[in-house]
Amino acid sequence: MSKNPRIKTSRFIDQTYRISFKFNNKTYYGFKGDTLASALLANNVHLVGRSFKYHRPRGIMTAGSEEPNAIVQINDGTALTEPNVRATEVEIYEGLEASSQNCWPSVNFDIGGINNLLSPLLPAGFYYKTFMWPASFWEKYEYFIRKSAGLGKSPTQPDPDIYEHQYVHCDVLVIGSGISGIMAAKTAAKNGLKTLLIEEKPILGGSTIYKEDNEVFLDNETPSKWLSNQINDLEKLENLEIKTRTSVAAYHGYNYILAKENLTDHLPIHERKDKIRQKLLKIRAKKVVTSTGALERPLIFNNNDRPGILLASALKRYADLFGVACGEKNILFTNNDSAYETALSFIDKGIKLEAIIDIRENPNSELVKKVEENQIKILKGYTLVDTSGYRRINKISIMQLSKDGQNVVGNKIEISCDCLGMSGGWTPAVHLFTQSGGKLSFREEDQVFIPKTYPSKQISIGSCNGDFSLNSIIKNIPNQLKEFFAVSSTEFDNLDIESNEDLTKRNIWLLPSDKVIGKTKPFVDYQNDATAKDIKLALREGFRSIEHVKRYTTTGMGTDQGKLGNMHALGIIADTAGVKMGELGTTTFRPPYTPLTFGTIVGRNVGEFFDIFRKTPMHDWHVQNNAEFENIGQWKRAWYYPKDNENMHQAVQRESKATRESAGILDASTLGKIDIQGTDASEFLNRVYTNAWSKLAIGKCRYGLMLNEDGMVYDDGVTTRLDENHYIMTTTTGGAANVLGKLEDYLQTEWPELDVHLTSVTDHYATASICGPNSKKIIQKIIPDMDLSDENFPHMSFKNSEIDNVKCRIMRISFTGEHSYEINIPASYGKSLWEKCMEAGKEFNITPYGTETMHLLRAEKGFIIVGQDTDATLTPIDLQMDWIVSKKKYDFIGKRSLYRSDTIREDRKQLVGLLTDDPNEVLEEGAQIVADTNKKPIEMLGHVTSSYFSPNLNKSIALGVVRGGKKMLGQKLIIPMENKNINVTVSDPVFLDKENKRLNA
Repeated sequence: MSKNPRIKTSRFIDQTYRISFKFNNKTYYGFKGDTLASALLANNVHLVGRSFKYHRPRGIMTAGSEEPNAIVQINDGTALTEPNVRATEVEIYEGLEASSQNCWPSVNFDIGGINNLLSPLLPAGFYYKTFMWPASFWEKYEYFIRKSAGLGKSPTQPDPDIYEHQYVHCDVLVIGSGISGIMAAKTAAKNGLKTLLIEEKPILGGSTIYKEDNEVFLDNETPSKWLSNQINDLEKLENLEIKTRTSVAAYHGYNYILAKENLTDHLPIHERKDKIRQKLLKIRAKKVVTSTGALERPLIFNNNDRPGILLASALKRYADLFGVACGEKNILFTNNDSAYETALSFIDKGIKLEAIIDIRENPNSELVKKVEENQIKILKGYTLVDTSGYRRINKISIMQLSKDGQNVVGNKIEISCDCLGMSGGWTPAVHLFTQSGGKLSFREEDQVFIPKTYPSKQISIGSCNGDFSLNSIIKNIPNQLKEFFAVSSTEFDNLDIESNEDLTKRNIWLLPSDKVIGKTKPFVDYQNDATAKDIKLALREGFRSIEHVKRYTTTGMGTDQGKLGNMHALGIIADTAGVKMGELGTTTFRPPYTPLTFGTIVGRNVGEFFDIFRKTPMHDWHVQNNAEFENIGQWKRAWYYPKDNENMHQAVQRESKATRESAGILDASTLGKIDIQGTDASEFLNRVYTNAWSKLAIGKCRYGLMLNEDGMVYDDGVTTRLDENHYIMTTTTGGAANVLGKLEDYLQTEWPELDVHLTSVTDHYATASICGPNSKKIIQKIIPDMDLSDENFPHMSFKNSEIDNVKCRIMRISFTGEHSYEINIPASYGKSLWEKCMEAGKEFNITPYGTETMHLLRAEKGFIIVGQDTDATLTPIDLQMDWIVSKKKYDFIGKRSLYRSDTIREDRKQLVGLLTDDPNEVLEEGAQIVADTNKKPIEMLGHVTSSYFSPNLNKSIALGVVRGGKKMLGQKLIIPMENKNINVTVSDPVFLDKENKRLNA
């Protein structure tokens, strides 16, 4: 084709703004407003890629998100790259570099094209049948299979772009801005509803906005002019927000919609720096109007996939919207009147049209007559039986259809062409509707699925609801909107329309050929190279469900998710199996409707922001005092405080000894805190914890153990009764969110009758825990008026107090076995409280200690840490905590499981202490525990869960779980390590102060 494909200026393209870009390392030029697809066609580039399986040459086929062929790799001139991008959705920009995928060494000469010659040996199910045996060969050919799989190349460099998430709430969400969407948005906004209109294209108006049809009139204006005026009015409404370049990816239940907004992808690279590239909109709408239009169907015939074969609607869009003629010798092939609209557009723009091939025997609409008046040859009752051309179509072969449409008759006629536009009718875009949980019904007269049952406050209007003509849209939509928005009238109630549209079509799912189907390649799924032959083979091999056929043949499993081919697959199955299409149903339309980049999905949660950092109110003090930190449940917790170049071991030994001998202080702000209120709060805790709670006195605290339904330990903590119907529960740091979720789940699904309300208050309070022999003296200095005697303030109780006129709670509880106090104060006073405690404790050498020292101190007392000494396989009895399991309570979570035959076995793994023969040798946590290393295979009895060197005991101590450990006290066991065996003695897990004398010291 030597003629310049650009035709007369389009008002949607700025031909004064020239843009250079590269495709397959060659420089081309386009104009502002072009997509990569339209710019390539304007540069006479039709071969853009290779198909997935057979590596057949493929070209641009559509003009939208349904594109199956023109999938390219996008580069920006650096090592960064983005695979599997549709050329039809990329707006060209200065600096754009794109390349073909799935081809080597080039798209023009692809070694993989040999697969096309071998296609008779690669039928549907080839992989399933071939690569099952012999099993020993798998490692030999796996590499080659994986090497050939996939389309584009994944980036190897970190993504430098910025992505964002945004929550959006609106009264009405309108998806799609064609004539239906514009009418809906205007009606909603004018009736005082906060409305959001989103459109995936850069401009509003859908396919109507560029239709220059002088035969149809809306209120004495062409549809295009009328719609332009409506859009101008729309943009002036205050309670309406419009987002273009925004595509809906997923429609979840209760009108929760995810949409991707492209903000900078159309800008030159140098203008993108420090700007947000894409934004994921998380939309919650009271009502949703879906006006996503319809997808034109292809026609299924032999070799229907060559470059230069496009949908007729795409040819019209490229001509009308982008000012590009896709061919010099154009032919249209159709079963309905849509192609005649394209023909009229060609005539109006001076694009040469060789002929129209219509499989209908006697098309006789006004459109057809008008085309005939322009001396365009129409071959009625004919079908295509083959096409020719390798890198681009150059010839078609046609034959006359039999009366029943099942065969071809007469002589074969060959016609030269370089562009073929096909139109097989229209399929409502019901994908988002079905994602929301909606159910479809099948309309037999034109064989389409349309919305039937709406699961939420939503409505589908226009073409996506099966109204394909402008007449039906103008007639039906006003009444639909009035009912949906509960309004008495709309400004569109009495629209005057003059239109002569004919929607008749002759639907044949698989067009006949002069060859048997085994000798033809009628493609149904263009991307995955699934043919009608593959579908028929699947049926012969016993598959009946559309979902099974889909997976066996890979029909509809490409990145386009079968937007073009699924209906034909259904039709071919129905015809072959002799069933009705409506009975087959459809395949599942899964999100995303259009692909999302990983960057859009994760937003800002990458790199150091992959997970949030939570800091306690005392964090800055810890930093100033050289604390090392560890991450626990998103929190930055002080790990230890090294002095004078101490390593962690030295710092922990110093901190733990100072705490036992005088006083230590721990930042315990990270412990989960759940406020529990309600008249049934006590009953709720009775059901949640293993021990009894009804008789806990106000002002008292109690340790509780929480189980899963299987009887295994889930979490623990101290809960305090603040008032008759008011408790505050503490949980482990890492388990806080999960515990709250679990409790809420029980309240809402299992015990909805309970009057209980839960509130997370973890961030509301800062907690300083002071322990050690001098802790009472330090608290007395901070709160001189408080009576701290054991009679007035015993262990496991709390007091309300004030520190410098700030209300706080002081709890006398201990996780170290020492005399201890926990001060809870509003978070904003946390750092001041900490500094006050440090000042008050200066004369007692108060020592801040971190989580590592806390672990050592509690291990000396044999206290467990859930998640370290437990692993979801241990019951309270396994942990030697029988005392905390109530024998009197009727029920609690996990009670029944404690009496299963498995959980009452005496040889279960049980918590024990471990002492090494060499008191200076510290065991490795996680090390296996055995009884005999000579017997092979070695039998594993358990493992070490916690291990430390205790400066207070001057020896190594460890906790572990050992099979039947309760009965093994005093026995010798072995810890086998890489180069040696370590001998240990099973001991009581409590190593220090078994009488608990230090608690009241």
